Amino acid sequence: MFVSSTPWLGVIVLALAPVSAHAALPADPLGSPMWQRLGTTLFGSDPVRFDDRVRVDFPEIAEDQSSFPVTVDARGIKGVKRILLFADLNPIPLAIDYAPQGARAFLGTRIKLDQRTPVRGAVQLEDGSWLVSGGWVDAAGGGCSAPPASRVKGDWAEHLGQVRGIAVRERDGTHIRLAFRHPMDTGFVTNIPTYNLDTVALSGAGSKSYGTMRIEASVAEDPTISVIADTAAGEAIVLRGSDTNGIRYDGSLAVHDAAPALAAVG
Repeated sequence: MFVSSTPWLGVIVLALAPVSAHAALPADPLGSPMWQRLGTTLFGSDPVRFDDRVRVDFPEIAEDQSSFPVTVDARGIKGVKRILLFADLNPIPLAIDYAPQGARAFLGTRIKLDQRTPVRGAVQLEDGSWLVSGGWVDAAGGGCSAPPASRVKGDWAEHLGQVRGIAVRERDGTHIRLAFRHPMDTGFVTNIPTYNLDTVALSGAGSKSYGTMRIEASVAEDPTISVIADTAAGEAIVLRGSDTNGIRYDGSLAVHDAAPALAAVG
């Protein structure tokens, strides 16, 4: 399932660059106090506009701030080459940076919330411009600073590296869902350094890419990731992933025409 290599640990916190006088960011309809700095850091000098065609779906209230479901759906927009999922007021704002090559402009996962915050999705088009949407989420807080459940139980190492998945062809494409066992430590718990799944790449026949992701520690413990790709029946989806300790997550997953049980990836 995986092999280990040289450990590397470090707190991955998105650095907030000073607001540039040349940053042409639009006024934020959500009124976030972090919009100007965060927007400049994420988008640089690229054109940015707010667009409701970027659908960011989530519950209005976070019942569990350590595992909050979010989907970014921009399938109605042509030429999407990159998707960002971020929460403005999290200490690690960025959750996932996804380049959906050979896949639809769709991403689903669960994130941590440290307080009431805007949660947003942004998509970059082929011309380099960004479309942004999102909304405020009410959260009690502490999702980024509480120890993962597996750390509390003490059994995290027993399951580390396990991956399960499912790939089913439906009318709008092949729905791929992956579930990783990983503590996703943020570095904000005493004596527990940052340790997270950090890359995931999916490919198919002939090394066709179905997308690559950069993942941050603000994604929930035991991450689940959902994407929609354009695959052939019977094709094998190849997974290549890694975490910040050098552990590899490599395997394959068959594409089915009907939903099977969630299977181990290997």
